[in-house]
Amino acid sequence: MNVQFDTSQMSPADHAALIDAVRRLERVGPALRLSRMVGRKLNLAKGLAPEKVGKIIDGAAMAAMRAALRAAIASLAGKPLQNRNRAHKLMAAASGAAGGALGLVSLPFELPVTTTVMLRSIADIARSEGEDLGKPEAALACLEVFALDGREIGANVTESGYFAVRTLLARSVSEAARYIASRGIIDETAPALVRLLAQLGSRFGVVVGQKFIAQATPALGAFGGAAINLAFIDHFQSLAKGHFTVRRLERQYGEVHVRDEYQRIAAARFPDEIRPPAA
Repeated sequence: MNVQFDTSQMSPADHAALIDAVRRLERVGPALRLSRMVGRKLNLAKGLAPEKVGKIIDGAAMAAMRAALRAAIASLAGKPLQNRNRAHKLMAAASGAAGGALGLVSLPFELPVTTTVMLRSIADIARSEGEDLGKPEAALACLEVFALDGREIGANVTESGYFAVRTLLARSVSEAARYIASRGIIDETAPALVRLLAQLGSRFGVVVGQKFIAQATPALGAFGGAAINLAFIDHFQSLAKGHFTVRRLERQYGEVHVRDEYQRIAAARFPDEIRPPAA
């Protein structure tokens, strides 16, 4: 049940954590800005890419989400995702190097590996913020992280991009969690899971397109691909920290009140990212 809340009732440490979460969730980090800039300079953003390339990117994004879903659900069966942060980054760098060296042909194979590695790191962040990954809703919240950065820099939105995405996904996540809880097995053809994977894949595909374009730049090669994958995993780790901080505070102070304070902080501190509705 939500409790009454005002800023004075939130501890200074929790309020500082919320400010940090807003920064992580509403601002695009320098590494991703660089990745996007490379793609724009090549004039090969996903929307302008040949249809065949777009289909490969979309297919790779969906395959990555299916792999991530299987990994997330594995945690429900008593197979905890281990905290091996350094190993995760090394694996992401290695798969990025392969992508940078081989280009588009490697994407359908490299991306599911990279995404599963990232999910394991995201799951550890979730546990550190008090999530019980034995519950379907918490496991699926890990997947939500991959959908949190599917908008352009400076997009004109009437509320935080973060809460807009959560609202968009809320029904699908709830239905998928109920399905998993009631069946105890995973059928990826089940309508509830198909809807969720389609929404996640669509948003994740935007970032995947930007990643691929930057990674496939001939001048970068394998070294550049590894560097971009490290930036990629750092970025989603940061989003995960913000996401699960907000969820922790919602459990403590109430969803509505945390959301209101989040929006106030976002509008006051990051006006370039959060714009009011047009008059």
